[in-house]
Amino acid sequence: MTIKDKKHAYKIYLYLGALFITALVVSNLIFQKFFFWHPFGDLTIFGVPLFVISVGVLPYPITFLITDLVSEIFGAKKANQIVTAGIFASFFSMGIVLLANNVPAIPESPVSDGMFHSVFALSPIAVLASMIAYLFAQYVDIAIYHFWKRVTNGRYLWIRNNFSTFSSQFIDTFTVVSLLCVFGVIPWSMYFGLIVSGFCFKVFIAILDTPFLYFFVYTLRRRFNLAVGEELDLEV
Repeated sequence: MTIKDKKHAYKIYLYLGALFITALVVSNLIFQKFFFWHPFGDLTIFGVPLFVISVGVLPYPITFLITDLVSEIFGAKKANQIVTAGIFASFFSMGIVLLANNVPAIPESPVSDGMFHSVFALSPIAVLASMIAYLFAQYVDIAIYHFWKRVTNGRYLWIRNNFSTFSSQFIDTFTVVSLLCVFGVIPWSMYFGLIVSGFCFKVFIAILDTPFLYFFVYTLRRRFNLAVGEELDLEV
């Protein structure tokens, strides 16, 4: 690979990392709003509407699509580096929110202290729960992805994409909902409904994003003349 190609590849990796971190941080900031997602009608489980979902779930599947793409093209090491960067970015963003929450608003401020507090006060707790779940889920996703990549000799992209995502999304959903209930952020009465709803939604999105992964992998392989299963080396 020429120096020019390596620079181009690194730029793509950088942009993918930026998208990953943005999706992760935003999901932690907006999680307190819930909506009813009902593609199959008004279903309930344990008396809880089945498809009640936090809006924080909306950008989260993008992070798994990106780590699968980075894993496929750039390797496990680069995927893990993005995950680690996301952890630091999330805690840093929450530090800024905590600081902003403790700075008193002036009377003329369009957003009052109470309004700001009601929106962002629980974010640090959510980030703690989310980061614990995130650590388990993302590293498991990358490990399982590369396990199936080795088993299939780089073929059958849909198998490693979906098998890794299904496993990691269940771990993420179960862990984060459990911790949010333990911390008192959401009531236990919503526990089973949120786990089933969140997991079903993430699986649905994972299936939908498979064609996109194929497209991006095909495009990058063609751009950098990569064989099936071959990875780009960005190390200097």
